[in-house]
Amino acid sequence: MKKMNKSLLFVCLGNICRSPLVEAVARKHLAAAGFDIDVASCGTGGWHAGEQADPRMRAAAAKAGYDLEPHRARQLSAGDFKRYDLLLAMDSNNLRDMQSTAAGEAHDRLALFLDWSGAAPPRDFPDPYYEPLAAFTQSVALAERGVLGLIQRLREGGTTTRMA
Repeated sequence: MKKMNKSLLFVCLGNICRSPLVEAVARKHLAAAGFDIDVASCGTGGWHAGEQADPRMRAAAAKAGYDLEPHRARQLSAGDFKRYDLLLAMDSNNLRDMQSTAAGEAHDRLALFLDWSGAAPPRDFPDPYYEPLAAFTQSVALAERGVLGLIQRLREGGTTTRMA
């Protein structure tokens, strides 16, 4: 395994749909690719803190081979900006919230997940929460595409200040 001692934090709004999904997909595919990278997720809002991932997302993820059962939502904290080497937002609103909260030195480690991974548009990872069930399955496919792009970028030496 490639020992990198790096860490990634995936951030969405409530930490019950997109970011826990991307965390699970990243954990599985990074390990399979031989990367030893700590991954976690959280939300910019705290109203779901302690809850499991949305049942629709758990079902869509399980169907694709990802286990979200152990996940418990948590809110982004000030310490996350120091702990994680790269903080990847699921959409532009999440990124703006992170930028308004982070100290200046952390700003160079904040990015949109799909931009940083090199995945084709969309730039924002759509939130499936208020959408039909098919949106959750589409989220799994987008998460996989984004994580595979992230792995490719890491293999090619993709860098931010601390993910070099």
